[in-house]
Amino acid sequence: MATTDLTTADFQQTLEDSDILLVDFWADWCGPCKQFAPVYSQVSEQHPDVTFAKVDTEAERELAAAANITSIPTLMAFREKVLVFSQPGALNAEQLTEVITAVKDLDMAEVHKQIAEDAAEQDAKPQG
Repeated sequence: MATTDLTTADFQQTLEDSDILLVDFWADWCGPCKQFAPVYSQVSEQHPDVTFAKVDTEAERELAAAANITSIPTLMAFREKVLVFSQPGALNAEQLTEVITAVKDLDMAEVHKQIAEDAAEQDAKPQG
């Protein structure tokens, strides 16, 4: 599957439409980003069940800021609309495949349960 360029306008819809979404935050002037791009594209061909997207941080500054991108390339992985992985730095094909496998193997019922527990804990804390 080819990679998709994301913008602020279509990010949320892509997230809603994808069970697993990988997002590569990059810029044209970034050497490691250019090294990672063919690896990302190649691995995307091996995982048609995963949405592979790219965000040009120069063109989409608002989206990069909203995602708290401070270093590029940064890879983020979402599963069922939950951010489950975020790491700056270029990966090789083996490392990227390991990330994808780990994301696919997540027990999302447990992840959602933990999110709910964390939210309840925050709500129970006294304000002050």
